[in-house]
This record gives sequence, structure tokens and C-alpha cells, in this order.
Amino acid sequence: MLRIGVDLGGTKIEGAAVAPEGEITARRRVPTPRDDYDATIAAVAVLVADLEGHLGHPTTVGVGMPGTISPASGLVKNANSVWLNGRPLDRDLREHLRHDVRLANDANCFALSEARGGAAAGAGIVFGVIVGTGTGGGIVVNGRVLTGRNAIGGEWGHNPLPWPRPDELPGAPCYCGLRGCIETFLSGPGLARDHREATGEERTPADIAERAAGGDAAAEATLQRYEDRMARALASIINVVDPDVVVLGGGMSNLARLYANVPRMWARYVFSDRVDTALVAPRFGDSSGVRGAAWLWEE
Repeated sequence: MLRIGVDLGGTKIEGAAVAPEGEITARRRVPTPRDDYDATIAAVAVLVADLEGHLGHPTTVGVGMPGTISPASGLVKNANSVWLNGRPLDRDLREHLRHDVRLANDANCFALSEARGGAAAGAGIVFGVIVGTGTGGGIVVNGRVLTGRNAIGGEWGHNPLPWPRPDELPGAPCYCGLRGCIETFLSGPGLARDHREATGEERTPADIAERAAGGDAAAEATLQRYEDRMARALASIINVVDPDVVVLGGGMSNLARLYANVPRMWARYVFSDRVDTALVAPRFGDSSGVRGAAWLWEE
């Protein structure tokens, strides 16, 4: 049976009809109505109605979302799309969609997709990372998402950057209210901020990567700092979770050099004589969020 998956992102909302084997048969995409909760709910409802009209019948709906639903309050917490926080997103979506819906953190959906037929297929323990506008993580063990008692399994982005250098302290303020979170260093905006502070130049991550490839020494230094910080951050995950595979997603995952440079750097931080964990690019890229969301009904 075809199922609908929705990836509720900070800049776009994507919906897709997904076949049982993971093939996407139809896809729709709309801009996210930033800072407008009611309009966000309405946009998801229209997207799902459009896809169900394409399918010709109602079906299950899974939604990958920033943050998570708090087991304590039933309200959204920890979303960097801050207009969702403190809202009953699951209940409001059910009311507008007029049938049941399952929600999970977007990084969990990404990790689930890549663990099932993706870049981490066959791996027992998978850590899925989203490094884009924000920084998130999800853990899949034997094909199932590890949500955790507090529904924050894999939320590495709001731990402090490990083994900080003196010039990295106290760190930039984070929307969560703390300073020096991994997200403030490894997100796309974090990379751009670091380059600006070092050079005075306003550059996008894509610009920085292009300039580094062209021999720009300042841009190269920025990327080397970024790679070392990612190596430290992922080493802390390897030391605790010891995954078989780490899969990168989000806009920053398009930096091909990460897959060679970061594992070369993380060895000095991992508490082991050898590190066999693989760092891999996603097989399904932007499609992983909706694929994983559609599969929430198999969880």
C-alpha cells in the first residue's frame, strides 16, 4: 500500500507518496510559512489532500518534524522552527487531516530511511546526522528508531562542542538558551558565522567551499576548522553509541571532502585502538525525510 510521508522543514514542506519498497511515486513541495503556526498546519493539510487526490484514496500519513512531541506535555519541544514549540502539532494535524497521523523527529526519519535500503542498509546501529539550517541526529538500532524515554534520542546538536579550544569558548548563543552547542558550530549558519568572524567576509557555505577548492587560504582554513569540529562531535557519539555507520544529511553533507577528512581526524578523539565506523553520504538525499516519515507506520 502506498503511504504518504511529509518532511516539515524550516524553509520547505515536502510530501510524497511512498511505495512499500521505498519508491517515491508522487511528490509535492511548498514553502514553509515561517513564524505562522496556523498557516503551517494548513499547508501540510493541503499538501496531504493533494497527494491523496493523486492516489485516489486516503492513506496513512507520517510526518518528520523539527523537534519532537514532549511525552510530558504533549506539545512540541526543541524545534528550531520555534513557532512550533509549545503547540499540540499532532492533535492539530489530526484535526485538519481528518485521520490519524504519526510524527517523529526529522533526523529520526532520515536515519530510518538510510538504514532501510539506503546508505546504511544492513547495519545494526546507524547514527543519522542532519547538518543544514540546524544540526540534529537520530539513532536506528536493528531497523528501529531509538526514541528514548524523553523523546530526545540522538539529539547531539545541543550538547557542547567536545574538547573545546580556548578561542571556541564560551561559544555563540544558541536558540535553546545555552552557548557553544554543537549546532552553533556545525550548522550551515554556524560555518558562515565562523568564516565571517575570521575574515570579515559574508559568505554562504557553498561560496566558502568553492573558494577553498579554488585555493583561497582563508576559506580552506574555515573548512579545516569545521572538519575538526565535526570530528570531535562525532567522536563523542562513537564513544557512547559505537555505531556501525554514520550517515550525513542536510545541506552540509554535500561537502564531499568531509567523508575522507573527518574520519582521518576523529581517530585521535575516539577511545579505541582502531575506528571501523564508516562515514557515508546519504543514498536518498533530500528524499530520505519523506521516505522515513512514510515508514513510521511500520515502526
